[in-house]
Amino acid sequence: MRKLAFLFLALALSSCTAIDVVTHSVSDDPVKAPAGAYTLDPHHWSVLFDVDHFGYSRFVTRFDKVEATLDAVPGAPEKSRVHVTIKAASVDTNDPELDSMLTGPDMFDAAKFPDITFTSTSVKRTGPKTGDMTGNLTIRGRTHPVTLVVTFNGGAPDPLTGLDTLGFSATGNFDRSQWGLSAWWPAVGNDVHVAVQAEFTKPRHASNGTSNGG
Repeated sequence: MRKLAFLFLALALSSCTAIDVVTHSVSDDPVKAPAGAYTLDPHHWSVLFDVDHFGYSRFVTRFDKVEATLDAVPGAPEKSRVHVTIKAASVDTNDPELDSMLTGPDMFDAAKFPDITFTSTSVKRTGPKTGDMTGNLTIRGRTHPVTLVVTFNGGAPDPLTGLDTLGFSATGNFDRSQWGLSAWWPAVGNDVHVAVQAEFTKPRHASNGTSNGG
């Protein structure tokens, strides 16, 4: 009887989860998103960049290890803050030899400068779901401002975990030579395009802190 009861319970939970997934929807109004401290979902993100390669194409690569925190203040987005840490040694071009070149002293010098960081300093709302986020980007110990165009994709409790989740896209560009990353020019262009997809989740124990920002 106990095994039968567990079976019925498992079927009931599975049914509820399926219904939650099928009926799931997100709000695209960032002001309605729950305020508080969020962390980057370790399974749902991507950080890509591309550079010109001999004029033939823009070569695309990614980083495989990224951590980020978000202090969300939806009622006053200009007060929201993001901090991102990228492990320079996690650059992934799908070519081990090129990865070694990029992490070496001619480029990121990951042994000496293991972290690439971005810390936002201001957020300016430009539309119902968009904004310009300016922050300090640090690479190889050098820091310069970079502005990203951010889009709020949506927010809602995750149907599988129940955690408050916010989704964003961001794009931007910068001149790599400002950070001393001028190796291999002009074969490799200096203009770096960045594309980010990120889901942030709020741990159950997180407090609302600055909350509504009102």
